[in-house]
Amino acid sequence: MQRPIIGIPCDIKPVGKLPFHAVGEKYIKAAVGGAGGVALLIPALGDESPIDDILDIVDGILLPGSLSNIEPHRYGGAASRPGTLHDPARDATTLPLIVQLVEAGVPLLGICRGFQEINVAFGGELSQHVQEEEGKRDHREPEVDDVETMYAPAHAVRLTEGSLMKRWLGQEEVMVNSLHQQGIKRLAGALEAEAVADDGLVEAYRVRDAKNFAFAVQWHPEWKYESNPVSQAIFSAFGDACRARRARRDR
Repeated sequence: MQRPIIGIPCDIKPVGKLPFHAVGEKYIKAAVGGAGGVALLIPALGDESPIDDILDIVDGILLPGSLSNIEPHRYGGAASRPGTLHDPARDATTLPLIVQLVEAGVPLLGICRGFQEINVAFGGELSQHVQEEEGKRDHREPEVDDVETMYAPAHAVRLTEGSLMKRWLGQEEVMVNSLHQQGIKRLAGALEAEAVADDGLVEAYRVRDAKNFAFAVQWHPEWKYESNPVSQAIFSAFGDACRARRARRDR
C-alpha cells in the first residue's frame, strides 16, 4: 500500500515584496516521520480553493500552528489590538474546509492555530489574551532565544475520563510545552475536551461524533516528536487513521 497523502494548509508569508505559501518544516517532518505519510502542501487560496478536489486527493489533513491569529470577526470577538498578525487567506481556506473534512470522514489533526481553527469552524469562541483572563496562567512562550528552552515542557494537563489520550497513554496527566497567547474561551458544542490545564483551559479535544479521527491539541507535539511518547501516540493514531482511509480508497 502506498503511504497516505497528508495535506498541510499553508500560511501566507511575505518574502521580499511578494507573498509566499509556506509551512514550517517541523510540521512536514512530523507528518512524514511521525504519521508515516507523504506531505502535500495546500496553498491558501481562500474562495479559490478546490475543496472537492482536495477531499478526493488527501487521506488526512494536518492543520499546523502559525504566528498569525484567526481574525476575530470569524468568532464574534472584539477587534484585535494594533500590530496583531493575521492571515485572512488561511482563514478563508481552512475554516470552510474543516467541517467538510469531518463530514467526509477525512482524518484531521489540529495543532496550535489549527486547534483554534477547528473550534471556530464549529462555532466556538477564542480568548485573544489568555494571560489577562482572571484565574488563567500565562501560556506564552518564555522570552528566550534558545529554541530548546522555548519548546521545553511548561505545565501539566489532566486527561479527561474516557479520553482518547488516556486510552493511548494509560496516564492521568502529561507535561506539555506552551507557546500560545490565544486559547479556548468557549468550546464548540460539537467538541469534547480531552485534556485540561490546571487553570481550566482546554488544551486538547476531539470532534465528538466524527466519522473518523478528528483531534486537536493547543501545544506543539511536532517538536521533537520522535523522542516524546505523547507526541508519538498522537501522530501514530493520526497516521493509522490516514492509512486506513488510504486502504479503503485503494480497494
